Amino acid sequence: MATPDPQPLRAPDAAAIAALKLAAGDGNWAEDAASLAPHLVDWRGQYHGATPLLLRPRSTEEVAAIVRAAAAHGVGLVPQGGNTGLVGGGIPPADGSAVLISLARLNRIRSLDAPGLGLVAEAGVILQAVHEAAAAQGLAFPLSLGAKGSATIGGLAATNAGGVQVLRHGTMRALVSGIEAVLADGSIIDDLAGLRKDNSGYDLKQLLIGGEGTLGIITAVALRLAPAPAHHAVAWAGVPGPEAALALLARLRTLSGGQVESFELVPRCGLALVLEKLPHNRAPLTGAHPWHVLVELAGPGWLAGVMEEALAAALEAGEIGDATIAHSEAQAAALWHIRETLPDAERKDGPAIHHDISVPVAALPGFALSAAAEVERRVPGSQVIAFGHLGDGNLHFNVRAPDAGGWSAEQAGAISGLVYDLVHDAGGSISAEHGIGTLKKAELARLLPPARLAMMRAVKQAIDPDGLMNPGKIFL
Repeated sequence: MATPDPQPLRAPDAAAIAALKLAAGDGNWAEDAASLAPHLVDWRGQYHGATPLLLRPRSTEEVAAIVRAAAAHGVGLVPQGGNTGLVGGGIPPADGSAVLISLARLNRIRSLDAPGLGLVAEAGVILQAVHEAAAAQGLAFPLSLGAKGSATIGGLAATNAGGVQVLRHGTMRALVSGIEAVLADGSIIDDLAGLRKDNSGYDLKQLLIGGEGTLGIITAVALRLAPAPAHHAVAWAGVPGPEAALALLARLRTLSGGQVESFELVPRCGLALVLEKLPHNRAPLTGAHPWHVLVELAGPGWLAGVMEEALAAALEAGEIGDATIAHSEAQAAALWHIRETLPDAERKDGPAIHHDISVPVAALPGFALSAAAEVERRVPGSQVIAFGHLGDGNLHFNVRAPDAGGWSAEQAGAISGLVYDLVHDAGGSISAEHGIGTLKKAELARLLPPARLAMMRAVKQAIDPDGLMNPGKIFL
């Protein structure tokens, strides 16, 4: 028999607020409007929340005390890291029924084990700080994204973040070897040993990774590091279509022995938008090409020769129309800047409906073309820009409005429903790397196979029976 959902939460009363302040400790809470304001709106400005209290613990023990107080008074807790999420997952409900808990002050790198290729960082550590700490030891943490200067390790784990190196190294699920977290009853799971082999039952950390704070609050993470590559070979190529791009990827993988670090697909309209809206960028190639790819190999110095050999063979085979190889770090950075600023160019251009989706890699070339054509046919005047991480099947499938007026909420919902139906029919996922949060929970309920949804609900009910952990996220 199905377990009934928890009752809706009420705004915390004076006794609950006093208990939470006491648990947080002096100087670790705020309730004035100026302190709360930056935490109540998401990065895109789409979600606005309300809360009577912001908690700022400095240790795992303080987080545990807060959670115990919240459990005793039936108060929902919304954890927040760098507030760089794109689906509203770190924003409290608009009715003020939950308290916000910022992990920003848990910002220590506790240890770095160079021989063991491991690093333990608290949840509030900024991704860029992890990169710098690893680099100082000749190592690398192989996950990077545009928000690396503000995104926090706890948030990256909670959302199973991806980025441009997933092709070779995987998402956060593959890069986390251990987790410390506080569960809904205030108990602490301490699994930071980072064992490479551990078959002692269920892998509990994997429930918390990607759980968006709905099962517990991550306070520290053990990360897997890698040797810093001695050489990076970066190139930009014009290709006739996504199928040819996939053939080029296969060629590069074979010749490099699997050392393709990144492989990004960009349509002609996307490149044109960057060059128009952000004119400090320069076209990487002469002539017009229907599609483009940005590729990076990372490893030994001989990869530079591999890049040249692969591109020459691809040119002869008709897989590419032209290509350029970066011969300096500045040239490589300029090529990457085009890809990284494409979202900025979109924002400058006007309204668009953003979709972070994935389909099986083999199906992606056909999907990129057919799904875009179907949306543009069904929504006259729209234009689809589909770009992203070809090698792992992840596309940012954005539908641009025909004018500056944008879309009504009803239109946007219908368009997203169409996109997600096409993704579902292709055997894909409506969320590749941004999570579900508030934005996609209705579509998750509509499209996720019933058995899978029921199992997720059962896990939530077992671990957080009162629904206090990040209430209102993932599930309707």
